[in-house]
Amino acid sequence: MALQLKQKFTEKFEADIRFFKGWLDGPKTVGTPFATSVHTGRAMAGVIDPASGLPVLEVGPGTGTITREILARGIAPESLYAVEYSEDFAIGLRAAFPGVNVIQGDVALLDDLLGSRRGLVFDCVISAIPLLNFPLARRIAYVEDMLNRIPPGRPVIQVTYSPVSPVPPRSGSFLVERADFILRNVPPAHLWTYRRAAG
Repeated sequence: MALQLKQKFTEKFEADIRFFKGWLDGPKTVGTPFATSVHTGRAMAGVIDPASGLPVLEVGPGTGTITREILARGIAPESLYAVEYSEDFAIGLRAAFPGVNVIQGDVALLDDLLGSRRGLVFDCVISAIPLLNFPLARRIAYVEDMLNRIPPGRPVIQVTYSPVSPVPPRSGSFLVERADFILRNVPPAHLWTYRRAAG
């Protein structure tokens, strides 16, 4: 038992160091020097409908805290597509999560990154990219693109550290709701969902 605890602590410490280094190397693409907490990851993964039979799209998995919670929801590794901008993080994710479709690159080029799988429909999108680091027009385009990849009524869930949604509601296009506020995160995390009205 003590050995297992020590191993878990060592793994978490190494992941936190990798994340901090990633933030130092590219603060605009990582957004915070601290990895998302397991509590935030669990809350975000909670939007998944495992019974849908559809794959899940994760954007900005970093060191894999949320990825681990997605798999714990019963999603098979081959049904998870994780798009990571950082090459170092992508290498770590492939090692830590065999079978997960880890795709390294810019999510703005997602059709190119998916190639022959660009037509996939996902159950939901779980997003941890630092949206507030981008111009508003790019944030809106990102949410619109993600919503086009999931069925109406299903969510794009986004973590942010601002009490204001990174993307405002778009009349006639999509709805915005505060999903949760996670105090057990450094810094405290705000979760927002974006969805199109179900037919």
